[in-house]
Amino acid sequence: MKKKFILEGLDCANCAAKMEKSIRQLDGVKEATVNFMTRKLVIEGEAEKMIAIIQAAEKIIKDLEPDTILKKA
Repeated sequence: MKKKFILEGLDCANCAAKMEKSIRQLDGVKEATVNFMTRKLVIEGEAEKMIAIIQAAEKIIKDLEPDTILKKA
């Protein structure tokens, strides 16, 4: 299952790279990419774990960039 999001308020390329790396390490994630230029996050993972993956990804994003909002694309 693949989910796409907009990272509204993302303004740090280094933070985007850290987000991508951390989200990739979550249980059930097959692939995760953060495109700093387009502010897009794509997560590909196991369908039954997707809700937990998205919640964990939101926490990672808030910890790294508190002003960034995760919105469905």
